[in-house]
Amino acid sequence: LLQLFLLSLQEVTASSRHYVDRLFDLDPQKVLQGVIDMKNAVIGNNKQKANLIVLGAVPRLLYLLQQETSSTELRTECAVVLGSLAMGTENNVKSLLDCHIIPALLQGLLSPDLKFIEACLRCLRTVFISPVTPEDLLYTDATVISHLMALLSRSRYTQEYICQIFSHCCKGPDHQTILFNHGAVQNIAHLLVSTSYKVRMQALKCFSVLAFENPQVSMTLVNVSVDGELLPQIFVKMLQRDKPIEMQLTSAKCLTSMCRAGAIRTDDPCIVLKTLPCLVRMCSKDRLLEERVEGAETLAYLIETDVELQRMASITDHLIVMLADYFKYPSSVSAITDIKRLDHDLKHAHELRQAAFKLYASLGANDEDIRKKIIETENMMDRIVNGLSESSIKVRLAAVRCLHSLSRSVQQLRTSFQDHAVWKPLMKVLQNAPNEILVVASSTLCNLLLEFSPSKEPILESGAIELLCSLTQSENIALRVNGIWALMNMAFQAEQKIKSDILRGLSTEQLFQLLSDSDVNVLMKTLGLLRNLLSTRPHIDHIMSTHGKQIMQAVTLILEGEHNIEVKEQTLCILANIADGTTAKELIMTNDDILQKIKYYMSHSNAKLQLAAMFCISNLIWNEEEGSQERQDKLRDMGIVDILHKLSQSSDPNLCDK
Repeated sequence: LLQLFLLSLQEVTASSRHYVDRLFDLDPQKVLQGVIDMKNAVIGNNKQKANLIVLGAVPRLLYLLQQETSSTELRTECAVVLGSLAMGTENNVKSLLDCHIIPALLQGLLSPDLKFIEACLRCLRTVFISPVTPEDLLYTDATVISHLMALLSRSRYTQEYICQIFSHCCKGPDHQTILFNHGAVQNIAHLLVSTSYKVRMQALKCFSVLAFENPQVSMTLVNVSVDGELLPQIFVKMLQRDKPIEMQLTSAKCLTSMCRAGAIRTDDPCIVLKTLPCLVRMCSKDRLLEERVEGAETLAYLIETDVELQRMASITDHLIVMLADYFKYPSSVSAITDIKRLDHDLKHAHELRQAAFKLYASLGANDEDIRKKIIETENMMDRIVNGLSESSIKVRLAAVRCLHSLSRSVQQLRTSFQDHAVWKPLMKVLQNAPNEILVVASSTLCNLLLEFSPSKEPILESGAIELLCSLTQSENIALRVNGIWALMNMAFQAEQKIKSDILRGLSTEQLFQLLSDSDVNVLMKTLGLLRNLLSTRPHIDHIMSTHGKQIMQAVTLILEGEHNIEVKEQTLCILANIADGTTAKELIMTNDDILQKIKYYMSHSNAKLQLAAMFCISNLIWNEEEGSQERQDKLRDMGIVDILHKLSQSSDPNLCDK
């Protein structure tokens, strides 16, 4: 058997070598025939393709393709063979890239011969749609894009291939800007009404990637018209049920991007009556797996920030129940008779779960009734808990997003979340997850630590303080915010031991590092934490006896700094809490600098700051408290009473009453 195998391998290699040898013949006609024979030999034969690459066919084909002395027919056939080799495995494409195929093909586009140009474009298209090809290779020479735009008018093939190249190589805002600045919108718009379906489809795909998360492109598209019809109207026509599914889906993606960018209103009939129902249709169980995934993910993006669209989607075609099928697919009694399709779907079933979690997260983002319906869907909480420990990072992230969305519900925090001990898998996720997951998981934890959440106690007992304190040291701003936010929630109406544990875990140094953080959200949440720590008299006195000097220093710095009204108001509220302490208030009364600042803010132009400053004063002067007379005398000597007289004449009723 081994001999037979080696013999057949020798035969294959020998026949492959014969093809390569003919490329070096001195007779151009024989070389051409050799390339044509090679073309016929490699069609659908990956083994033959690999052999020819190993035997060095690629450098020779590229040499012939670039030779001015080669006939146009030979150069065209070389491009066709190279395109066929690129259709093999990813390793084939890597070998072609190593031989610098892209610059050679781009050079070929300068030829006057249309057939040769089309062959080069077809090969470029095949190379660029491979996942191993870096998209940036298209943008290394600035003249390439403008030349491709110029070639769009040559034939329906140049239109199809160039649009396909653009849609595959447009990844992110930089690429979108380059294509937009080279006139992509104007050059591609008229292709949407081409007589060729393939051209229409590739042009549509181009617009879906150009407009994604790009307000500039979206705002431009909304005003472009082709043959007297505006693009949104053309997209709506492409959404109709009689159009192929990929066309419906891609048009819906274009309209979704335009809506999210603010180019189309969320209550526009083309969104409410056309795009949204079309995307819900794509979620139905009679659609292919990839259509259901794309439909659900696009719908999740469309409704993510708009409560009316969320409500509308939730009552369209029983969507919430329909999504539950995403977790049962493919089932053992699946109707799929095509074994290849079944194998594919089993490998990609996790994408369905990811898409369902994403859409549930968007649906439940704002409305309490929708959240209730989602949670009441069969085994929903179990599915989320399972999702948190899936091997696929994308599924884990989507499951955490879904949990975060549902955790905004007071009712669910008290019931379903407690029944399923959701905090346990969530704490596990937080142990060693990538930042992307950590941000959403820590946001969810913030909600689970609210004072009415029954999960608060067990989370505390599982070592959450240490975990959250470590998050406050992260370089990622969102993680610092969430870490401090969760600690703030934890400190609210907490017993003294918890507050002491938080202060110990954070360390004074870290606390003051956070108070000088450049991000205003981190600063606000840190001030919120301090305010919660400094509540109830015994706690205020205890904390100020150990950290008073540093806290007063931080308060002074913030009140003197260039901060917004909210930051200064929060800082004055902290002072008011300190003023409410029994012994702590002396730290204010013995600090003339702080007293002058309180006086200054009483006369500030902003009423919020005036009110906060007056809270400090009122907490210092209660008659029934020891030493009140001395404090009142000192404040009277400072001119506080005069300011109060003036404020009692204020047109602001709140200031007046206070």
